[in-house]
Amino acid sequence: MADVKKPKIETPRPIRGTQDMLGETADRFHHVVTTFDRVRRLYGFKRIEVPVFEATAVFSRSLGETTDVVSKEMYTFEDRGGDSLTLRPEFTAGIARAYITEGWQQHAPLKVATHGPLFRYERPQKGRFRQFHQLDAEVIGAGEPAADVELLCFADQLLRELGVSEGVTLKLNTLGDAASREAWRSGLVSHFEAHRGELSEDSLTRLEKNPMRILDSKDPRDRPAADSAPDIDAYLTSEAQDFFGAVTSGLDAAGVKWTRDARLVRGLDYYRHTAFEFVTDRLGAQGTVLGGGRYDGLIEALGGPHTPAVGWAAGIERLAMLLDDRVVANYPDVVVIFDGQHMQNTAIEVAKYVRAHELSTEMVYRGSVDKQFKKAQSMKPNFILKVAYEHPNGFRIKLHETGPESLGVDEPANTLMKIFHTPFRESLDKKGLEYIIPNGFLMANMPYPFLADSV
Repeated sequence: MADVKKPKIETPRPIRGTQDMLGETADRFHHVVTTFDRVRRLYGFKRIEVPVFEATAVFSRSLGETTDVVSKEMYTFEDRGGDSLTLRPEFTAGIARAYITEGWQQHAPLKVATHGPLFRYERPQKGRFRQFHQLDAEVIGAGEPAADVELLCFADQLLRELGVSEGVTLKLNTLGDAASREAWRSGLVSHFEAHRGELSEDSLTRLEKNPMRILDSKDPRDRPAADSAPDIDAYLTSEAQDFFGAVTSGLDAAGVKWTRDARLVRGLDYYRHTAFEFVTDRLGAQGTVLGGGRYDGLIEALGGPHTPAVGWAAGIERLAMLLDDRVVANYPDVVVIFDGQHMQNTAIEVAKYVRAHELSTEMVYRGSVDKQFKKAQSMKPNFILKVAYEHPNGFRIKLHETGPESLGVDEPANTLMKIFHTPFRESLDKKGLEYIIPNGFLMANMPYPFLADSV
């Protein structure tokens, strides 16, 4: 009977605009997240989690029905119960919803931070995906300008600790209070009505619903009218001027450098006072790495009480692209190899002992000891530990220093000298240090909680 040829199984392709991370890409991502988590604790921001999907109304109300995000980019679907749900395109609206429905008002002023995936159907490009990831920080229930200052100091320190602050500029503007904003809006409508014949079709729509968005239009037809439009300064109330003055003086006191950008706007009506962006020219045209502002009217727009709030978000992928290569070099401190199969279990014990002292440790299992050594060298560790032949009173290990130029080499060296505090001799060929490890030494000195139950 002839063999029946099995049909080839076609492997599903990854969805456009998504990414699979391995190696350096994942290491860069992780470094951004761990640095954010450390800095947010310094500022007393509590970690929170909110759902990946919400009722569509959460985002349509918060982002505005006429925005591109709502009209073109949201992943919206009807579930089996007939409810309209949307994968979150941003964090703030979901956090505001939770503040109302979960009774978080009792904790106000509430400083919270989170990170995770977001979803927008837009054209993928450098540093921009359809499933992307953001860091997010919010101060809810604080109407004082000091909250804006603290949040901006948090952002500034994060960028500095990531090592990406060079070439990054903080652009700052005020949108005024409600009275200032309404007066400015009327002034903009009058100005753009006088230039109606020069505006693009999209900006004619914005003129009716969201005239401030014309100011940041990328259409060349709109630029003459947008560039000649009045700034908000002529419409600011004295209270709004005082608020912005308190923010800028606070930043000066904290040593946070900033520059005024009177054309930096937020189109939605619930935005008030401070608006800001940290921008760089290292990412091409899409140069914003972190942005945010004060949104005193959002929670009220979602059916909650009037609640002042301010926040920012930053793209993890974009920050990861800016990291210096040396920061994310993910080489092990130690690689353990062994001379002969009969020494493998001893090598496993040595690896556990070294890891218990908080040194990252890899093992090479395959091949002769010479092949293991070459493989270990290719992993670029600071040290290679060779578990050698047995000794009447234990076994021998040989320590080879392979990474004198590696970052942090002094700390692993000092740690290894401490944890193998047994008699040793320096080899005559100066290729490494040889230790005689007595039987039972490793388990007797294994730090808790790594100590085996049987010991």
